[in-house]
Amino acid sequence: MSVLLLHAASTLTMLGVILVVQVVHYPLFRYVAEASYATYQAEHMRRITWIVAPLMTIEVATAGWLAWTPPSGVPVWQTWTGLALVGVIWGTTALVQAPLHARLTDGFDVAAHRRLVWSNWSRTVAWSLRAALVLWMLALAEPSG
Repeated sequence: MSVLLLHAASTLTMLGVILVVQVVHYPLFRYVAEASYATYQAEHMRRITWIVAPLMTIEVATAGWLAWTPPSGVPVWQTWTGLALVGVIWGTTALVQAPLHARLTDGFDVAAHRRLVWSNWSRTVAWSLRAALVLWMLALAEPSG
């Protein structure tokens, strides 16, 4: 149960982070002055990494653990669905979000920014589904000990 609780904590925290990023932070990128945008983008990437890297690492590690050793009372399909959604999140982050952020370190680019905001909805939806799934797992898990 402790792995499930750690997993839930990381997933629910990341849901909060991604909602703030999607609804508030990313849309505001377009209002940063052109002269300071490259520095702003580099600082965003440096600072956000300190928050999301540990949480995402905990989330993927515990998702893998739960998929191979589901808690009593939690159907295997739920843990594997959760792990698959983590795969979607990591894949989108590596293949779409990170390259767009890298492009934006050269300066603001309207098309790259628009794609960043639009494509980030896939991660927002995936984390929302994961949050619902992990809350369901918590409800189904039988107390240990």
